[in-house]
Amino acid sequence: MTLTQLEIFSVVAELRGFTLAAHRLGISQSAVSHALKSLEQELGVELLRRHQSQVELSDIGQQLLLRARGMLGLANTLRQEAADARGLKSGTLRIGSFGPTSSIRLLPHILEHFRQAHPGIEVHIDEGPDRQVIQWLDERRIDVGFVVLPEERFDTFDLIEDQMVALLPPGHPLATRAALNLRDLCNDPFVLTEAGSSELVSRLFNAARLSPNIRYRCSQLLSTLDTVSRGDAITIVAEGSLPDEPEPLYLKKPLSPAVQRHIGLAVLDQRQASPATLAFIKLATTLNFR
Repeated sequence: MTLTQLEIFSVVAELRGFTLAAHRLGISQSAVSHALKSLEQELGVELLRRHQSQVELSDIGQQLLLRARGMLGLANTLRQEAADARGLKSGTLRIGSFGPTSSIRLLPHILEHFRQAHPGIEVHIDEGPDRQVIQWLDERRIDVGFVVLPEERFDTFDLIEDQMVALLPPGHPLATRAALNLRDLCNDPFVLTEAGSSELVSRLFNAARLSPNIRYRCSQLLSTLDTVSRGDAITIVAEGSLPDEPEPLYLKKPLSPAVQRHIGLAVLDQRQASPATLAFIKLATTLNFR
């Protein structure tokens, strides 16, 4: 068993296909097939079930995938610790990001400084909903991820705080109110943004034992803002995620009582984090995002 075989297995499992994995890894499809066949023969189990259009993990394959990613993560840490002794000149950093707050407001500023300090570190970024970033951390597909705090099962590092706000169409009956409570937002059609802080919004209503009238689910914040601007629905979003617009086509109202949102970085285990990961966290926590 080699680390190369485990890396090929991990990529095939992620992309669900030999051709896509070969393209990402820069090797031939036959090399991918040979590596996986050899690994399965050595282990004596079927890791993947082959179909015409894609492959899927067997039950034992799903179990071994987490082990494989853990081994690959530790191997990457060993390489970077060696690189750290040479001045952190090489290595790979895999980052998970969600929504405009982390992907637009935070990450570019951090990366600008990180690349200046560590130009030899190759950075890979995956973007998805907040809950998917959590899944990527659990599966060891990323080294560090932006998350909505608190997240008790990870080692976390606080970065910024903003607040949740309600968005209304222009001319809405609640437009004259200085602030809105959750009950005020339960009657109108509601649009839920699946990316960003959808989990936080759902928890807020559940904790208050209220149910918003969800009519729309949008994967992107811009689609949510357009839905509100057209007058089709109302919503709750994080203020820090809103784009800078001179005259937005929606009204922003604070919640009463106020609801704060904390954004930070998370790693599965700080003690096993690579030098590049620790350097990224150290830099991020020293920057001013005001």
